[in-house]
Amino acid sequence: MHIHSFEHVPFEGLGMIQGWIEKRNHTFKKTAFYLPSPMFPNLADYDALIVMGGPMGANDETEYPWLRTEKQHIRDAIEAGKLVLGVCLGAQLIASSLGSCVLPHKYKEIGWFPVTVTDQAENHPILRGVNREMDVFHWHSDRFEIPEDALHLMRSAACDHQAFLYRDRVLGLQFHLEMDEAALAAILKACGKNLAEGRWVQATKIIQEKSRSIHTSHALYSLLDNWCNLPKG
Repeated sequence: MHIHSFEHVPFEGLGMIQGWIEKRNHTFKKTAFYLPSPMFPNLADYDALIVMGGPMGANDETEYPWLRTEKQHIRDAIEAGKLVLGVCLGAQLIASSLGSCVLPHKYKEIGWFPVTVTDQAENHPILRGVNREMDVFHWHSDRFEIPEDALHLMRSAACDHQAFLYRDRVLGLQFHLEMDEAALAAILKACGKNLAEGRWVQATKIIQEKSRSIHTSHALYSLLDNWCNLPKG
């Protein structure tokens, strides 16, 4: 399978998703929107699209005019029947592409906090091998509405909309399962200098301490394998 990724900042790459791509013998190319004149791929050139995170918002089209074209490409990929995965901003862009609102949430959620599988999604095969509750890494201040006809997969105490599945092909994750040690260090270096601890915001030291005991690779690999292998109607 050939995978294409959309990456929005140099400090937030694929993390452990890169390892999964290599272990499953998939091929890979990317579009880097932080470089001048990013080139969009042709839909025929890939089987799956992975849209990663970034500090901009899904509605920041004035400041980042390529967002409008990116959302149209995501919409085209979905209509073409491609596998599409969005992480954090990527999930928000998918939701926006499908006509759902993405707005600032009343809470920022930054650090290691649990997500819980919703009752309606508990037995869905996309979650095979994934714990009903697990600690994951968050870094977001916006919230998406679950797209129409999508399955609401997960919630957290701070933000009820954490994951969705659309047409058994399109997976949106508000949180990060892909954070390995290098990815976590990079995002903390770029964005964590003035991080103030709050109800749903952990200080840098706490984030680093928790990262030593929380491991998300099994959940990530299970979700990605399930995403690729679900029967497509």
